[in-house]
Amino acid sequence: MKSIEVIMIPVKDRQKAKEFYLKLGYHVVIEASDPHGEPWIQMGLPEGEATISLAGFHAVVCETDNIEKEAQEFSAKGIQVGKIDDTPWGRFAWIKDLDGNGVCLHQKNS
Repeated sequence: MKSIEVIMIPVKDRQKAKEFYLKLGYHVVIEASDPHGEPWIQMGLPEGEATISLAGFHAVVCETDNIEKEAQEFSAKGIQVGKIDDTPWGRFAWIKDLDGNGVCLHQKNS
């Protein structure tokens, strides 16, 4: 993993949360449906690289250059890594930490 890309914040109402974060100075980076049909609202600050996603659960999305290599390395350390999913936004694999928090590996499309 090379950087934190997205911090997923659990919210009850994504549209109301979006309006709140807009008032704080965030801007919408992406607003679309995810591969499961759920709304995806990703927001950022004008000078920041990391973004937030207004989601139904908490997770941290970390960028990687080689998701297959990272998944194999984590598996070799006894860390369970979920199936790698290919999407229009890149490749994703999920890990749960010891407390059930999501850590997502993300490899951007070339």
